[in-house]
Amino acid sequence: MRLVIARCSVDYAGRLTAHLPSAPRLILVKADGSVSVHADDRAYKPLNWMSPPCTLKEGTGDEEGVWTVVNKAGEKLIITMEEILHDSTHELGVDPGLIKDGVEAHLQELLADRIETLGEGYTLIRREYMTAIGPVDILCRDAEGQTVAVEIKRRGEIDGVEQLTRYLELLNRDPHLAPVRGIFAAQEIKPQARVLATDRGIGCHILDYDALRGIEDDKLRLF
Repeated sequence: MRLVIARCSVDYAGRLTAHLPSAPRLILVKADGSVSVHADDRAYKPLNWMSPPCTLKEGTGDEEGVWTVVNKAGEKLIITMEEILHDSTHELGVDPGLIKDGVEAHLQELLADRIETLGEGYTLIRREYMTAIGPVDILCRDAEGQTVAVEIKRRGEIDGVEQLTRYLELLNRDPHLAPVRGIFAAQEIKPQARVLATDRGIGCHILDYDALRGIEDDKLRLF
């Protein structure tokens, strides 16, 4: 991961345009290729960002100090450096991934056991399908045989959609799995997360934890 603290301005050109005037900011360049620009507030949320796959070009000559980040859709994030205060690179290695709390882990177990909850004809490939950036909660196939990646949360927020988007980018590079579509499954999905998921072609599914536990209890009583 590369961390740059600089006085800079930022321009975004794509479906919309946006401009951030000059100010000191933190720029993160991650190993997956993503670039995000942060201020000293807003908790973890960046002011602007470009998700992978994208390319970063650092200008030279007359363009020195100008970073241009371009994604596969041709959208651009242009960062104009006026003064670099800090620039360092750190190898973080492979992250072990988030350890889910009891409810999320149980939701994953229940949904894998009753995968047809997502739709008639669904079949499970496996739980915790490992990728280079962490495990996908559930990998399955729908009735037409298309591969489906499922990300499970108690509360579905934008971060979860971003996480599933990164998984889908990787999974769709595998010719044995592609094409892979995504389902964002949660007990509650925030409106902003639903809008983002829909924009990216990701389906949303509300999970009823009590109903799934009831199904589990009925199975146990049969045996």
